[in-house]
Amino acid sequence: MTSTPSGPERGPLEAGLPGAAPVREPVVSVVIPCYDYGHYLPQAVESVLAQTYPDWELVVVDDGSPDDTAAVAQSLIAAHPGRRIRLLRQANAGVSAARNAGIAAATGRYILPLDADDVIAPTMLELTVAVLEQNPGIAIASTDVSVFTDDDLPAQVLRLPDYDRDLLLRRLIMFYCSLYRREVWQTVGGYVEDMRAGEDWDFWIACAEHGFTAQHIPQPLFGARNKDDGLHVEAAENDLAVRARIVANHPGMFKPVTRAWARALLAQDEPEALADDRVPDDILTRAADMDSFLRVVMQLQRTARLQHRHIQRLEEALAGRGEPVPVPA
Repeated sequence: MTSTPSGPERGPLEAGLPGAAPVREPVVSVVIPCYDYGHYLPQAVESVLAQTYPDWELVVVDDGSPDDTAAVAQSLIAAHPGRRIRLLRQANAGVSAARNAGIAAATGRYILPLDADDVIAPTMLELTVAVLEQNPGIAIASTDVSVFTDDDLPAQVLRLPDYDRDLLLRRLIMFYCSLYRREVWQTVGGYVEDMRAGEDWDFWIACAEHGFTAQHIPQPLFGARNKDDGLHVEAAENDLAVRARIVANHPGMFKPVTRAWARALLAQDEPEALADDRVPDDILTRAADMDSFLRVVMQLQRTARLQHRHIQRLEEALAGRGEPVPVPA
């Protein structure tokens, strides 16, 4: 975990003017780390502003961005003076460190991580907060996912399974953008800051290790932008290495043979450890499941984008010749 960065830019409700009444702490803190995604940040923030549940604050963490992230965040704060929006700035340290810094500075009893290039549906907070408020034994509320692109394509819904501790060890069944109680983050010690990929999966397994459980809402309330790049692609391409790190971080959750395999891979005996005859059956099966899942999703998105671009080119060619564009039946 990292210490809270100094010198946050605060919105008017957080300004602490002389004689002002203390501001009541919000129920939910939405934390958005941002690195070089200033052009996406307004869309993410607008999705929070559109929430039907009003009792929230928003903490944007500029993770040493080389772009105009800080200026964009400050303009959003200025444009919404009645909202609790703050900006924290730190030297670049990665998404996990930025999340940890934002959560440490946040005051809500529930936490929702949101990346700067993603969005949430208007009822995301309303429905997930209701789960945690009505079920004291539930620590995390997750949802289905709507995958979208920068093209004008219909979003594709990914239906995820109900929470199951054993299934969580096999594959990622909750996306990072799930609402959880602050004590969850405090108990597990935050996100592992030196993991470049798979830090959210590692975090959920740490939650299970400490006895926290989740409830799944079968609605696509989280919108994930598919860009064919980024850390989720890195995680897919390095799936076995990510798994080895997770096994090493949580040895009590895995079999002795799996722990031995993870140690071999992490000890730089990578070629042998990655060979099929060395990978434990459970890890190999789980890796194959996850690999197939991610590759099918990304391939569907690529195919849809190519088809969409081809249709656009045809429409432009027909329009250039003055011919009517056919309307689908």
